[in-house]
Amino acid sequence: MHISEGVLSAPVLIAGALLSAGGVTLGLKKMDYERIPEVAVLSSAFFVASLIHVPVGPSSVHLVLNGLLGILLGWMAFPSILVALALQALLFQFGGFTTLGVNTFNMAVPGVIAYYLFNLSIRKGNHLLGIFSGFAAGAAGAGLGAILVALSLVSTGEVFSNVAKAVVVAHLPVMLIEGVITAFCVMFLRKVKPEILEVGR
Repeated sequence: MHISEGVLSAPVLIAGALLSAGGVTLGLKKMDYERIPEVAVLSSAFFVASLIHVPVGPSSVHLVLNGLLGILLGWMAFPSILVALALQALLFQFGGFTTLGVNTFNMAVPGVIAYYLFNLSIRKGNHLLGIFSGFAAGAAGAGLGAILVALSLVSTGEVFSNVAKAVVVAHLPVMLIEGVITAFCVMFLRKVKPEILEVGR
């Protein structure tokens, strides 16, 4: 879901940078020293998952795992995703530094939304509800991220409307895959290390 440099208009870039700066600030305030290892591990998972991508116009299709990051980290997903995206831009030229704010916002906000919608049912619900909520969080993270990417493109100009539609459609199978992966992760963590599900509290 990286948007390449030289595509978005200046107002969209500035808005994305400001909104992401606010999210990162809030995420850093909520990050205790003891939680840095968990944030680092999840940032690495995000980094690796999104390395394999298929270009779709000025964007790309790939696994994101932002739903998983969201339910585990809450607002701390913002700095986690920012670091991973910055390293990808620096090492592999995925996305770019001018679009770093927009890309961070597009991937972190769905994770935060997934946290508020599904974290409680994952932590407190029964086994089946937890698995279903994990699936929904993963699917919602990928789907909402694709919608935000599409909105970013359309906000720049109507010329990107067809590409924006293609981005959303291309992420439909990704939503299913992300949902399954997140559900399995939730099921595993509830069994072997349930305290990790408390990280975002």
